[in-house]
Amino acid sequence: MSLARAIATVGSFTLLSRLVGFVRDIVLSAVLGSGAVADAFIVAFKLPNFFRRLFAEGAFSAAFVPLFARELQAHGREAALAFARQAQAALLLVLVPFTLLLIPGMPWFLSVLTPGLHDTPETFTLAVEFGRITFPYLLFISLASLYGGVLNSIDRFAHVAATPILLNLALIAAVLGLTPFLPNSGYAASIGVAIAGLLQWLWLLIACHRDGVAMKLVRPRWTERVARLVKLATPVAIGGGALQISSMLDVFWGSLLPVGTISAIYYADRIAQLPLGVVGIAVGTALLPLLARELRAGNAAAAMANQNRAIEFGLLFSLPAALALWLLADPIIRILFERGRFGPEDTWRTAGALAAFAVGLPAFVLVKALTPGFFAREDTRTPLYIGVVAILANIALNLFFLYGTDLAHVGIALATSLSGWLNAVMLAVVLLRRRQWVPDKRLVSRGLRVAAATVGMGATLWGALIWLTGPLSRPDITGGAALAATCLAGGLAYALLGGALGVVRLSELRYVMRRQPGVKANDLKSGGQDEPQ
Repeated sequence: MSLARAIATVGSFTLLSRLVGFVRDIVLSAVLGSGAVADAFIVAFKLPNFFRRLFAEGAFSAAFVPLFARELQAHGREAALAFARQAQAALLLVLVPFTLLLIPGMPWFLSVLTPGLHDTPETFTLAVEFGRITFPYLLFISLASLYGGVLNSIDRFAHVAATPILLNLALIAAVLGLTPFLPNSGYAASIGVAIAGLLQWLWLLIACHRDGVAMKLVRPRWTERVARLVKLATPVAIGGGALQISSMLDVFWGSLLPVGTISAIYYADRIAQLPLGVVGIAVGTALLPLLARELRAGNAAAAMANQNRAIEFGLLFSLPAALALWLLADPIIRILFERGRFGPEDTWRTAGALAAFAVGLPAFVLVKALTPGFFAREDTRTPLYIGVVAILANIALNLFFLYGTDLAHVGIALATSLSGWLNAVMLAVVLLRRRQWVPDKRLVSRGLRVAAATVGMGATLWGALIWLTGPLSRPDITGGAALAATCLAGGLAYALLGGALGVVRLSELRYVMRRQPGVKANDLKSGGQDEPQ
C-alpha cells in the first residue's frame, strides 16, 4: 500500500472517530459541565490513557513494529507471529500486576499527580473513585495497541483506525443511559470507559483472527527478541512520550488553578487533537512500518523520499488547521459546548487554551512524521534525550507562565506548544546532521506554497469573522450555520489558492493513491514474505 493511501485510510477513519468524538464531548460538556465532577472524571480518564499512550502506543509500538517487520522480512510468517505472541505475553506480565497495584494505590498516585485537588476534597475523592473504575481500560487497550501494530504491519489499517469509534459510542451510551441510575454522571462516564476498553480489545482480536494473525496466549519467555524489544521500548517510554507527559503535566499544573481549569484544558485539547489525530497520527502510523520495511530491504533512497512526503502531507493540513483554530477558537468553543452546565465563562477559558494549543499543532504533526525516522532504524535513545529536554522545557515554561505572568491556564497550553516546537526542531536537526533526512526540492517548494495559501486562507477567515460577528456570538443553530459558512469560505480559499500555486496536482493524487506492492494478509496466510516498496 502506498504511503498516501495508507495515510488516507487511517486519516479518514480517524476523522470519523473525531467527529463522533465531538458528539461525545458535546454530551459530556452538557451533562458533566466543567466543575468538580468533570474535573474528577477527566483526571480519571487521562490516567489509563497516559500509560496507554506512553507505553503501549508509544514505546511498545515504536519498538515492536520494526522488530516485527524484521522477522517478517527475514524469517516469514511463523517467526513473526511467534514473536508477536511472545510480546503479548511480556506485555501481560507487566500490565496485570501494574493494574492490580495501582487500583488500590489510586489515592497515593493522584496525590502526586494532582496535588492541587487536595484543596477540593470532593473533587479528589471523586477522582479516586472514578480512577479505580476506569483503570482496567489500560489492560484492554494496551493489548489492542499490540494487535494494531501487527495489523498495521501487514497493511491492514482500517480496523485499527476505526477502533476509537467504539470508545466514543460507549461513552455516549453510558452517559445518556446510566446517569439516571447513578449518584452522578461521572460514574456513568467512568463505567463507559471500562466497557469501551473491553469492546476495543474484542474488535481487534477478531480482526487479527480474520486476517490470519490470531494472537494466541503463550507462556512468557525471556528470549533474545523479547530482550531486544524491552531494550528498545524502555527509552521510548520517555522520548516518544514527551507529548503525553506534557499532557499529564497539564493536569498537574491545572490542579493548582481554580476548579474548572482541568476541564477547560481538556476540551480545548480535544478540539486541537482533531487535525493532530487525522493528520499527525495517520502519518506516523502509516510511515513507521513502511520505513522499517524499506530500510530492511536496503532501499534508503525510497525511505528518505517517503519521509519527505510524510512531512509534506503534515504541513499541507497542519498549517491551515493551526491558523484556523487560532482565529476561530472562541466561536468554535461557544457553538460546540456552550449549553447545559457549560456557560460563557467556560467558553472564555477554553477558547484561550485552544488558541494556545493551535500554536503548537504543526510541531506536534512534525514530531509524528520525524520520529519514525529514528524508530525504523531501531534508534530509540536519541528521541529519549530530545524528549527529556522537551519535558524539562515544558516544566520551566509552565513555572514562568504561572508565576511570572498573568496567563494562568493559557500559559499551560502555550508551554505545551512551545516545548512541542523544541521537540520537533531538535529531531529535525539530528536527522539532518546524520544525513538520514535531507529535504528535497519538492518539499521546500511545496512548503513555501502551503504557507502562502495558508496566509490567504487566514485573510479570508478574518474577513468572515468581522462580517459574521453577530451570528458567531450565538451558541445556537444560527451560530452553527455562521461557523460552518466561515469554515467553508476558508477551506474554499485554501483549495483555490493551493490549486493556483500548485500545492497538489490531480495527476499526483491519482498516482499516490494507487496501491503499491507491500505486505498482504494473504502473504501471511500462505507464509510469504513482504515485498520491498
